[in-house]
Amino acid sequence: MSKQVIVVGSGNAALCAGIAALEAGAQVLMLEKAGPDLAGGNTKYTAGAMRFAYDSGADLKPLLRDPDDPRLLRTEFGSYTQDKFGADLLGFNDGRPLSPEQDKLIRRSGETMQWLAQHDVTFEPIYSRQSFEKDGRFVFWGGLTLAADNEGVGLFDMEMAAFRRLGGTVRFDSAVTGLVQDNGKITGVRVGDTEIAADAVILASGGFEASADMRVKHIGPDWAEAKVRGTPMNTGDGLVMAVEAGAQEYGLYGGCHATPMDLHMANYGNLDLPHGDRKNYRKICYFLGLMLNARGARFVDEGINFRNYTYAQFGRAVLEQPGHFAWQVFDAKVFDLLYGEYHFHDAHFVEADTLEALIPMLDGVDAVAARRTLEAFNAAVDDQTEFDPTILDGKGTIGLPLAKSNWAQRLDQGPFRAYPVTGGITFTYGGLKVDDAGAVMDRADAPIPGLYACGELVGGVFYNGYPGGSGLTSGAVFGRQAGYGAARA
Repeated sequence: MSKQVIVVGSGNAALCAGIAALEAGAQVLMLEKAGPDLAGGNTKYTAGAMRFAYDSGADLKPLLRDPDDPRLLRTEFGSYTQDKFGADLLGFNDGRPLSPEQDKLIRRSGETMQWLAQHDVTFEPIYSRQSFEKDGRFVFWGGLTLAADNEGVGLFDMEMAAFRRLGGTVRFDSAVTGLVQDNGKITGVRVGDTEIAADAVILASGGFEASADMRVKHIGPDWAEAKVRGTPMNTGDGLVMAVEAGAQEYGLYGGCHATPMDLHMANYGNLDLPHGDRKNYRKICYFLGLMLNARGARFVDEGINFRNYTYAQFGRAVLEQPGHFAWQVFDAKVFDLLYGEYHFHDAHFVEADTLEALIPMLDGVDAVAARRTLEAFNAAVDDQTEFDPTILDGKGTIGLPLAKSNWAQRLDQGPFRAYPVTGGITFTYGGLKVDDAGAVMDRADAPIPGLYACGELVGGVFYNGYPGGSGLTSGAVFGRQAGYGAARA
């Protein structure tokens, strides 16, 4: 007789769990808190990029929606090895070794992408954001090459189609309010006053980024002011239910993914926008200019690494500045390199022909200090090194207390623009401990029978930040694990 599996949530991790459980012969019911329009958790709000280990461009071709795209003939994807993926994760671990969860993410990332492709989930190269054209060739940088066809919405649609093809069932507007437990085993869930029985329950309901109370409790008081980039539904429900059932809290609860965002964006991403526009409230080209806080000072090395490796920390850095904001300042030399989000019709910015005229337009900023900062920066730029955005070019500053390590160019060509930004929280890092089958561990390090977790609910994957695109991959890797585990236990 088939196992009865309930999946709580309907985002990328949930759908991967459901697909895997159905593959393994289970009957799967997916319960989603939101209605059809807001279903999908944070997945629909993403750009659909997924980071994974690969040895060459040949490994990517089976994943592509259009393997005959003529641009592929002049594209350099390079390689992104498991060792490189591991080194990138270690760079955010604050001295910690790779966790078992990180090791699993690395080792299973490539095979999980191939598995998705077998279920007709296809991808396309991220030419517009992850490559620069150089000598007639598209050169990819930073190890991130592919995004789902039609971005996050496309990923959700393709995974949901695969789930339904395999016989999965979805109920919307069905918020799970509790777990049913019998002699220590999870035997089902509550939806309002109704109990639904199951042989196994997979929690895939996201983190607590949409709960201001939980953000303040776990991350700090500044985080009451964070803009929530994604769904309003991720309020930590699954985490609370699991802990009440005896689950072990695990991972860095004070950590989260936060990105510089337009200061004036509305809370929660706007799903009414066309899919390509949903990411346009992000502002992540700071590496091409400078960021100034209310004191008129720089507060991060904007060029310390490719923005894939810094935006999740720099969103936090912005939010923790006085007033929870900063201004990103650029000159005309880089306007053509700024991503589309800076040219979006709803982008907020000020513009002036001179820096002297621009500085007073930076609301909330100490103008005298800002002038000193900009003058000192311009005087410190290394003019002997060539600017090259496709590599860590070493074109930095000399003698500043806070250096800019790469891509430092004088702000000297008008017009000049400045964009106001704040921190937008995407997902949280603290979660639950799971074993190799995705089963949730109790406080004595024993699995709770019948309870599994994946997605943001898996702790120990990220610490002080993450290399861009790892979040969706982690959801797929641990979702697949939980689905197989729940169906086969």
